[in-house]
Amino acid sequence: MLRISKGQRVMISGIMIVIALMLNKVKVYPGISDILMIAAAFIAGYPIALNAIRALRYKILGIDALVTLAVIGALLIREFWEAAAVTFLFMLGNYLESKTLEKTRSAIKALLDLAPDAARVIRAGVEKEVSLEEVVEGDIVIVRPGEKIPVDGMVLEGNAYVNQAPITGESMPVNKENGDGVFSGTVIESGYLKVRADRVGEDTTFSRILQMVEEAQDKKAKTQKFLEVFSKYYTPGIMVLSVIVFIITRDIELALTLLVIACPGALVISTPVSIVAGIGNGAKRGVLIKGGEIIEKLGTIKVLAFDKTGTLTEGKPKVTNVKSFGLDEEELLNITASAEMYSEHPLARAILEKANLTLGNSLITPEESQIIPGQGLKVKLGDKPILVGNRKLMGENGIIISREIDEYLKNEESEGQTGVIVGDLERILGVISIADTIREDVDQLIKRLKNLGVKKVVMLTGDNKRAAAAIAKKIGLDDYYAELLPEDKVTILKKLQDEFGTAAMVGDGINDAPALASADLGIAVGGAGTEVAMETADVVLMSDEIKKLSYAIGLSRATVRNMKQNIYFAITVVGMLLAGVLVKVVFLSFGMLIHELSVLVVIINAIRLLKYKGN
Repeated sequence: MLRISKGQRVMISGIMIVIALMLNKVKVYPGISDILMIAAAFIAGYPIALNAIRALRYKILGIDALVTLAVIGALLIREFWEAAAVTFLFMLGNYLESKTLEKTRSAIKALLDLAPDAARVIRAGVEKEVSLEEVVEGDIVIVRPGEKIPVDGMVLEGNAYVNQAPITGESMPVNKENGDGVFSGTVIESGYLKVRADRVGEDTTFSRILQMVEEAQDKKAKTQKFLEVFSKYYTPGIMVLSVIVFIITRDIELALTLLVIACPGALVISTPVSIVAGIGNGAKRGVLIKGGEIIEKLGTIKVLAFDKTGTLTEGKPKVTNVKSFGLDEEELLNITASAEMYSEHPLARAILEKANLTLGNSLITPEESQIIPGQGLKVKLGDKPILVGNRKLMGENGIIISREIDEYLKNEESEGQTGVIVGDLERILGVISIADTIREDVDQLIKRLKNLGVKKVVMLTGDNKRAAAAIAKKIGLDDYYAELLPEDKVTILKKLQDEFGTAAMVGDGINDAPALASADLGIAVGGAGTEVAMETADVVLMSDEIKKLSYAIGLSRATVRNMKQNIYFAITVVGMLLAGVLVKVVFLSFGMLIHELSVLVVIINAIRLLKYKGN
């Protein structure tokens, strides 16, 4: 048979029905009117019958089988209008359903539209445009304003503001310069970059997100699985009921009408369409949810366990206080930064960063530098020895820490700060406090999570108890567990699961892999480009915006709520139509119209999820 698209079938059969009705109205060529109705029924009904036969091969009695039987029956009793109307309406509903479902996949479409189609690389000193398939790891790629970055890689040269929304969901462009990582699919808004290609083709973050979102939309929720099992038993049940009704009433039209009207089309589609829309919404805003079961479970979380470093905190130590004794604070900072100039320690980098911001390039190059493991370092600035480190370093060099300074250090430590002591060989010059900065609005996030019904919010960290206690108190956590090894986190999660129910672990996806995998739900923060996070976690917040966690839970609940609305509506419509058929106030074509309209209402309701933005 000639290949005809779904849309063309709807149009051709619709035109035939209209012509047949017009001929019937003017009482001209009644035989041709019947032939047109039969042809319309055949054109619209052919793919329905084909699907029914294919399903029967796998011993499945679906909606298509119900419609096919009803149409054959209508043709046998010479109800040609009913046969044409039923097939036309069913095919029209099918066509509109597929078109509307495409809208719910708009997140994937938007991502596909952002996929780069070419790259500009430097080879043999010459700039050359090549297809993405030709780019290999190690290539140097040039990207100019308005162009899409075609690879995952590291910036070697240039400075640019990059729109990372397709990957991380961040609304503001991010400044990228030497040493920064960039992602395929992101767009340079201003500036230019020379990038070394580290991941190309299907290995890029962009390609993997596309693949995971598509896979997620095919993974079924428990509710969806239940409804599919239900429909397998429901369809044969309706067939038996139709036979019983015919035996009792001897009314073939009533039996056929019952057969078609009972089709649970809206019920079967009620769950998958909501899931597709919910996952699509999340992907659009930088939240990757890996399947229907995950989006269903996300809203049932009772206990949330956070990792500290890189999750509740930024993972980048910063100078928080500079306390000097007997000299200017800027002078103390200058001395300390000069002493730390060649140190690789993370705390040293924090001090140097603070000095660069405050003092510029006024540092003194140390003449001698000795690192003392577990204590700090000893340097010579000009002809003056300087000590930078902890209490032990001062004690080893005979420097007495006064009660006042000791109290100050204890107070800083109780607030979660690390105190770096600076002195010469005679006295303490000052203390520079360093802390890993708590993420912005974390305290507000905790409150929102509580409002969403999360019973307990805790922190699991390998840090010391004093620092953990300070952070837990500051942001309003219910409890904290400190000085933990990765396996300890798994043990505590198990206890929390047993006590409270569904437990989720929130981490950065790198050193929290065992805990992310063992929790009911693993949620990775800042997963863009992080392979472990993408593979291990059930939910990935692609950017470092941890506040999106409350949005993700809210989206889950909105999706489940949407599914329930669709299910209740579909059951109500089917129930009312069946009752109408049995009392003979609903007839085949009218009932079919209502049935198809109910399918569209379910889809349109699900589309509302695409506009969900959180509370």
